[in-house]
Amino acid sequence: MGDKLQIDWRYFSLEQANQKNGPEWKVWDQPPTYESRSNPSFMAAEAARRQGQDAFLRMQEQLLQARHEEKRFFTDRETLVLAAQRAGLDVERFQRDLDDRSLLQKLIHDHTEAVEKYHAFGVPTFVFENGQAAYLKMYPPPPKEEAAAVFEDLYRTMCLRPYVYELKRPGEHWPKK
Repeated sequence: MGDKLQIDWRYFSLEQANQKNGPEWKVWDQPPTYESRSNPSFMAAEAARRQGQDAFLRMQEQLLQARHEEKRFFTDRETLVLAAQRAGLDVERFQRDLDDRSLLQKLIHDHTEAVEKYHAFGVPTFVFENGQAAYLKMYPPPPKEEAAAVFEDLYRTMCLRPYVYELKRPGEHWPKK
């Protein structure tokens, strides 16, 4: 879509959203010894961002590939370092930055805003320029040649037609992979 589409990637913790420990429990407040399923990936993305926005975008692509295509887990530091290598980062600097817990501040800000302002509950949640928000669940993902058209349809439906509140396909009609 070229310059027609500007993306401002934000963080949302499914681990926080789906936790059963009560409203006071926060995944980002857990000690470094806590085996978070998500904090390491957020910290890895922010460690990459310290090397520039292009580094962040390359790292994000590598993290998505590692998780969704290679079925790797972000709890494994080796996975994060491999993604950093593939993204062309300064790996020594990345590993030093990865241990900086202040990186979680961006997650706290983004997650809190998503929940409080947009009532987000899952990913991906799209927030359009007019403030309309929509969660989209797809499985399997569309073919690459259809991806732009799918996004444009989502935009037209959820942004230009604010009276459409929810669109859901009944489970038994879910397409099989």
